[in-house]
Amino acid sequence: MLTEKFHDVLNHEGVVSVVTWTPEEPHITNTWNSYLTVTDDERILIPAAGFTHAEKDLAQNDQVLFTVGAREVEGRDGYQGTGFRLTGTAKFIDNGAEFEQVKAKYPFIRKVLEITPTSAKQLL
Repeated sequence: MLTEKFHDVLNHEGVVSVVTWTPEEPHITNTWNSYLTVTDDERILIPAAGFTHAEKDLAQNDQVLFTVGAREVEGRDGYQGTGFRLTGTAKFIDNGAEFEQVKAKYPFIRKVLEITPTSAKQLL
């Protein structure tokens, strides 16, 4: 599901937006492309120092929207830049091998946000 073009985007810096929501309101949290780790089974691991509002939302609703982009990667029809919108489910992990792997790289984290994509669409 995660194409070569998606992985190319992650090789360049850009803003990542993670949207969570409850019946009360939606919430957006941002991070950087360079913080993302894609596992062999295409889950996305994000170091979380904050993300406390998202954590509260995910306790009620595990659905997420996720965007990522980079101007340096050519999009469709020669467009300068491209991005992706993903949908999926998410949860926070605070132990285990993958948590330790991310924590070793980013010692400032308290948890790891694990996103399991169910769809991915190139936007540009």
